[in-house]
Amino acid sequence: MSDDQERVRLDKWLWAARFFKTRSLATEAVDGGKVDVNGTRAKPAKLVGPGDEIRVRVGPQLFVVKVKDTAERRGPATAARELYDETPESAADRARASEQHRLAATTFDFDDGRPSKKDRREIRRFKGR
Repeated sequence: MSDDQERVRLDKWLWAARFFKTRSLATEAVDGGKVDVNGTRAKPAKLVGPGDEIRVRVGPQLFVVKVKDTAERRGPATAARELYDETPESAADRARASEQHRLAATTFDFDDGRPSKKDRREIRRFKGR
């Protein structure tokens, strides 16, 4: 196989590797600057192949992966996971961020249930409404 036959479009690879649900979402992410290939901003038609490093921001998570293989078609999640290797630093950073997010999540606890009508009036008066 020649080198070009082992390479596929970036948006197609991101879709096949299941980082995005549709190719159009992958294209929007690449156009929006959420994806870097080998440290530089890329276009959706950029050809990627084995050995390339891709940084993908999906929501609050940042994935740093090395391309192991390419795929023209989207397959099952287990096959998609075989297309790349995530760097250990990336996995650790995502786990740390997830734990911080979990610990930061606070809920408002009403000890005696929801506020009464009198409590709501006092809250409104305190807020200046």
